[in-house]
Amino acid sequence: MNFAQRERRAMVETMDETGPDAPTLCGDWTVRDLAAHLVVRERRPDAAPGIMLRPFAGYLQRRQDEAAQRPFPELLDKVRTGPPWWSPLRPVDAIANLSEMFVHHEDVRRAQPGWEPRELPEQDQQRLWSVLRRMGKMAYRKSPVPVELSTPAGDRVRIVDKPGPVVTLSGTPAELLLHAFGREEVRIESDGEPEAVRQVLELDRSI
Repeated sequence: MNFAQRERRAMVETMDETGPDAPTLCGDWTVRDLAAHLVVRERRPDAAPGIMLRPFAGYLQRRQDEAAQRPFPELLDKVRTGPPWWSPLRPVDAIANLSEMFVHHEDVRRAQPGWEPRELPEQDQQRLWSVLRRMGKMAYRKSPVPVELSTPAGDRVRIVDKPGPVVTLSGTPAELLLHAFGREEVRIESDGEPEAVRQVLELDRSI
């Protein structure tokens, strides 16, 4: 079982434990809403463009609202089984769904009081680091100053290279990835000139 599949199953277990009406870090979405989003993303290719393209967002929302009306156990079962055989996501599940499953699992976990970061195996952290190196430039593209990412294992990469005082964000790949995806419930440290640090931490990191 690959990392994406393990995260998928762990996420569904967490969703089941917290219940359909529990909050998430996805705005005002409940766990039920998030599950409906994942089902539509993987099973309604006609609606999936609405995730990225504003003109289709209304259609996507209607399909998600419809999915959310299903019994919660049925929604979780569809999330658990993943993309059906005919889905374009099926052949690339291990790659395309790694960050999706990890980030949304944490969206459920970290919306609950008393959360703590999970201790992930180093191999999993390195997989997340690889994802972060690929998408970090897009996440921090609006930064007015250079940005570097650094991990306790000694990995380091400059993802924004422009004139100005460098801001370094430090943490495990898991925490840095969550921050790059716009989450604030993270355990990272920042270093640099105070004003530059403020600008980076307040960035719109939507992708």
